[in-house]
Amino acid sequence: MPIEPTAPETNTSLGPLLRAGPIDAPWVLCLAHGAGAPMDSPFMEAIAARLSARALHVVRFEFPYMQRRRSEGTRRPPDRQPKLLDAWRDIHATLKATLAPHQRLAIGGKSMGGRMASLIADEVGADALICLGYPFHPPGKPDRLRTDHLLALQTPTLIVQGERDPFGRREEVDCYPLSQAIQVLWTEDGDHDLKPRKRSGITKDGVLEAATQNIVDFLHAGVE
Repeated sequence: MPIEPTAPETNTSLGPLLRAGPIDAPWVLCLAHGAGAPMDSPFMEAIAARLSARALHVVRFEFPYMQRRRSEGTRRPPDRQPKLLDAWRDIHATLKATLAPHQRLAIGGKSMGGRMASLIADEVGADALICLGYPFHPPGKPDRLRTDHLLALQTPTLIVQGERDPFGRREEVDCYPLSQAIQVLWTEDGDHDLKPRKRSGITKDGVLEAATQNIVDFLHAGVE
């Protein structure tokens, strides 16, 4: 299904960026999308709206394969990891060059986007890392872990994870050896989009509100 065009606020060598929130905010948070949905997916829109309403400046961008999918109307698989990582390096350098002296830059994203950010966070000197639904392993393949680099990660990191996420359930992740720089925030009964089941009595809006407030608190704690 083709992706409808979105109205960019800024154009860069990596294509259009979506920006929200005060431009002079102490924290700029750059978020990348997951493997199958664009930067303006319902999940990304909801997170960006809530974070920007809490006085963060939120920037979203798309990897090259998603830009082609948008322009050509064809479904494409994600680019190979080196190209994804280069895109992250480019956007980080672009944003870093525009920061005011009082501003800090956090990177992260949904699923694959957050994982790619975690692979270059230490390298580029990111001030913080926010991962939304980290893909610890492919669904149904808990032996194929994507955690080697997380043992030595030094960037202050918050992973927001649903308790029943098939990419890493709580009972699995609690057993993984992770860097002390990483905090994991569990959303009760949440899936890969942090969404709880109706029978849980928890609302998706409530989960997203709590998650975004925790992200803001995590970042501001790093300023003090």
